[in-house]
Amino acid sequence: MAMEADIKAADRGEPVSLMEPLLIGEGSRYRGPLTDLAFDLTRRSAGFSRSLPPSMQASLAGLVRSMNCYYSNLIEGHDTHPVEIERALKNDYSQDARKRDLQLEAIAHISVQQWIDGGGLKSRATTTAGICEIHRRFCELLPEDLLWVEDPASKERFRVVPGELRQRDVRVGSHIAISPGAVPRFLKRFEESYSVLGQAEAIVSAAAAHHRLLWMHPFLDGNGRVARLMSHATLLDTLDTGAVWSVARGLARNVNEYKNLLANCDQPRRGDMDGRGALSEEALAGFTRFFLTVCIDQVAFMESLVQPGRLRARILVWAEEEIRAGGLPAKSSAILEAILYRGELPRGDADAAARTGERQARRIVSALVDKGVIVSEGPRAPLRLAFPAALASRWMPGLFPEIG
Repeated sequence: MAMEADIKAADRGEPVSLMEPLLIGEGSRYRGPLTDLAFDLTRRSAGFSRSLPPSMQASLAGLVRSMNCYYSNLIEGHDTHPVEIERALKNDYSQDARKRDLQLEAIAHISVQQWIDGGGLKSRATTTAGICEIHRRFCELLPEDLLWVEDPASKERFRVVPGELRQRDVRVGSHIAISPGAVPRFLKRFEESYSVLGQAEAIVSAAAAHHRLLWMHPFLDGNGRVARLMSHATLLDTLDTGAVWSVARGLARNVNEYKNLLANCDQPRRGDMDGRGALSEEALAGFTRFFLTVCIDQVAFMESLVQPGRLRARILVWAEEEIRAGGLPAKSSAILEAILYRGELPRGDADAAARTGERQARRIVSALVDKGVIVSEGPRAPLRLAFPAALASRWMPGLFPEIG
């Protein structure tokens, strides 16, 4: 990303029509197949969310936040494994300054997504205020070293101000972004286009909003993370995903195609058959098709991991191995099986589930809590399953790479 130091906050008067088309219209020849993909995504996402007990949905969402953070940061070249993220969440930081900074960056990302998952951005994901709040919340939690960007040509360094729109010109690859003074005008048009859409239209247009935000490049740095968090929030609103799957994993696993298709969307219209806007409708449709297909793939992938019979088998095999190795008390698997079957287990039912005395049941529960595999909201709250990142390779293989 190159920055022009001499031009500051200037508005060169670019017309907002430069980022048209913002939507794949009903009359477009691409619209039918994209609508079909959006319908398929809606059906699959709803079915998956309904299949999960609320208690498991909450636990799974916690793991998905770490996964989403890992893959979103990986796209930016920052590799912080979810196991290292989990350690940081327990205040166990690396002694290496760079790794510690990346752990803090991960915590910042998780914090923002947790706020989104809790409804903090509901119906505001594509508003100027909402987009700036994502950036502010993320950047204000970053360590100082990660708030500086360097112009690769001049080597001059600039500090990123949390939530502040950029005050300098930028070039991203071959794309020269709009002038800094024009950003508020373009964001206003962006909000007018995307924040008033109905559910079906918002799903089809989520990819277009994702690209157009990156095309504007409203912030000096952090635009990729903001765009992916905005997309997460949009899908959370429109699909009621329960935050139990993440598009970021699919984008990262197809990162070259993701970046190439985004770059294609920067290109101007390719003739009379390519829509009526300044930018290529065909390229925008191609990215939309890719984005929706990735979403469908990620729903299917997560659904396969938590299929009750297979998840139960993987967890119970792990538990029996731990019992044989002395890592867990006998009958620990019975407590886990009861939670898997019922969704959650009142503490008072633990002895019956384990077919043991109350004192032994308390010891088993304590051991499972210490392992991080069950949690509760308080000393009298029901027990529910947790999904620690350290066990993901055993319980949910393929969710993310094993740590080296």
